[in-house]
Order: sequence, then C-alpha cells, then structure tokens
Amino acid sequence: MPEPLNRRTFVTGAAAAAFLGGTPQAAGAAGLVDDNLPDFHQALKDGLGFPLAWGTSPVRDFRAWRRTARAKVEEHLLLARQDGTPYAPEFGESSQGDGFTRELVTLSLTRYDRVRAALLTPHGTGPFPAVVLLHDHGARFDIGKEKLVRPWYDDTRLASAQAWADKYFSGRFVGDELARRGHVVLCADALGWGDRGPVAYDQQQALASNFYNLGSSLAGLMAREDARAAGFLAGLDRVDARRVAAVGFSMGAYRAWQTAALTDDIAAVASVCWMTGLKDMMVPGNNTLRGQSSYYMLHPGLSRSLDFPDVASIGAPRPMLFFNGGLDPLFPADGVRTAHEKLRAVWRSRHAEERLHLRTWPDLGHVFVDRMQDEVFSWLDTVL
Repeated sequence: MPEPLNRRTFVTGAAAAAFLGGTPQAAGAAGLVDDNLPDFHQALKDGLGFPLAWGTSPVRDFRAWRRTARAKVEEHLLLARQDGTPYAPEFGESSQGDGFTRELVTLSLTRYDRVRAALLTPHGTGPFPAVVLLHDHGARFDIGKEKLVRPWYDDTRLASAQAWADKYFSGRFVGDELARRGHVVLCADALGWGDRGPVAYDQQQALASNFYNLGSSLAGLMAREDARAAGFLAGLDRVDARRVAAVGFSMGAYRAWQTAALTDDIAAVASVCWMTGLKDMMVPGNNTLRGQSSYYMLHPGLSRSLDFPDVASIGAPRPMLFFNGGLDPLFPADGVRTAHEKLRAVWRSRHAEERLHLRTWPDLGHVFVDRMQDEVFSWLDTVL
C-alpha cells in the first residue's frame, strides 16, 4: 500500500505580504500544496489534451502516425539516439537448469555502461522464441534481475529473491518458467538495482535530478537500454527474431509496452499491472505523487502530447496483453478503464482487436501470481 503523503502549505496572500512587507493579495489568491499537488493542478490537467494521440492527431495515416509519435517519445527521452555502439557480449560459464542452460552475459546497452544480464536458453534445437524480461521497482534494490531469474550465480541474493517470488509470483521465478517452456530469456538490471546498485529509496529523486542537470534522463536511460536489450536478444543466432516478446510486471510492465513503442524488434507484449490514464493517476492519494519511484517512468513534457496508452499504442497492431488487478491500489479502476478504452479504439481502428487482450482480475491486487502467469504463458504460445 502507498505510504501516507505529507501535506505542506505555503504562506501566501495577506500573510505572505505582511511577512514580506508587501501589499496583500486579493482574497482567495492562494498557493496551497496538498498531497504534493498544487491547488491549481486541475487546471494543469485540463490543459492536457494529448493532441498527438491516434484519432486526435492531424496525422491520419497510421504508419506515418507511428513514426511521428515514436519520434516524439524519442525526443523526450533526453538521451542521445543510439550511435551503433557494439554490444561486445562477454559470456560467462554456463550451468544447467530444469530443461534449459543458464549463463551470464555482459554487454554494452549504451556507450556509457557495461551491464550484466542473465541469459537462459532452452534445451533443444533452435531458433527459439524469446522474451526480454523486465523487472519491477518495488522499492527493493538489492535484487533486480534476481526478482525474475533464480540467482544461480550468487547464493547471497537467493533468500531475497525467493522471498520476492513468494510475495508476488506464487513462489515461481518467471524467467525460469519461461525458459523451461521453450523461450530464450534475457533479463538485465536497470540502473540502481542488483549489480548496478543498490540505491536507497530516497536517493532516486536526487539521482534523477542529477541526470537532468547533465542534460539527460534516468527514465530515458532505462528506455534506451530496454530497447537495445531487445535488439541484442533478437540478434542472437539461437533466437527467432520474428518471435521476441517483452514481458514485465509493475514497472517492468511499463517497460514492456514502452519497449514495443520504441523498437520493432518486439513482436508481442505482456504487461501485468501497469497501465492507466495519466489524468486518473494524478489524483490525491496516488502513489505516483510521492515522486521517487516515478522518476524511472517520467519523461518531462511528453504528457503535453501523449498519454500512457497513446505511447503503448505505437506498438499496434502487434499482439499485446494487459492485466490489471481489481484490488490494485496503485491503479484506480477509472484510470484502467480510460486506458483500456483508448487501447481498444486503436486496435479496432486497425481491424486487429483480436490481438489485444485486456483483463482485470477482480480478486487480485498488485501481483503476478501463478494463474496469471499460466494465462500469459498460454497467450505467448499462441501469438508467437
């Protein structure tokens, strides 16, 4: 559950004028901050018309719209476009799992950093379908890829990883399950987690602001790395490049549909517990208003053009699955409904509504439990 938010009131109007020695403002002139929102936040929301959304945009050709919308997202990542940096993968020793081979691979996802990822390959003859698996946030930073792949390489992280799997995934390691069922799986740490951290919860905002001061973006870096990870996976000889999916839970779900928006290397998306309308999310009491974790999903200014489902729709008409927990406190029902209606309208306009799978699990919260996983696995078998 979200932590309670702080209330802060700025001294304004007559009181401020008296304090500063100025002239009192007219009655009713205020500058209140409540739940980390200015009291005029509704006016700011009313000004968001998402003019580049499909159906609203003056661009009527869908392929041209996709190019235009993707370019707009790229612009707001605040990170230089990829410059062709070689991945230069270094593969570690392999070990055997239940029906698959495990190995660590270190590669350059951008020109700035080398990243270590878990790579799982099914036994048998490829090329195989594949999944770029994207971990959640969860305010738990000592483990990243280990939330989804059993850390055979590090016993010190196993207890934390298993506890996470027990809490959110019915005790399963989703990556291991996917590999056992015939998918090549790639799972890497985002900056701040696992090998690339850990940061503390209250460091996130400072980290993000430092990126902005450097003319860049924390969320933009994560988006670029995820798109590059998809390209690396699709380029492996063991992988069928036409059958690469992005799968994620929570922040990983956001990352999954965002990756499909940024690259055509993704053929399908399974997004569990992260889809909403922005206006419905920016309401008092919502977890996003705390800042901190939201900086990993914040591209400044993008909301002047596109809502979250608009960005996800750049991936249309590719197959996409969106699951939501009916008891999920992070994503109120109104926001989920808004997003689903937008998504459905886009896929319908492409005569591809059968490729869009939207489902709310009324008895579940913010989780990706075994029955949800089993439905995702079956869906992937169908669409890949």
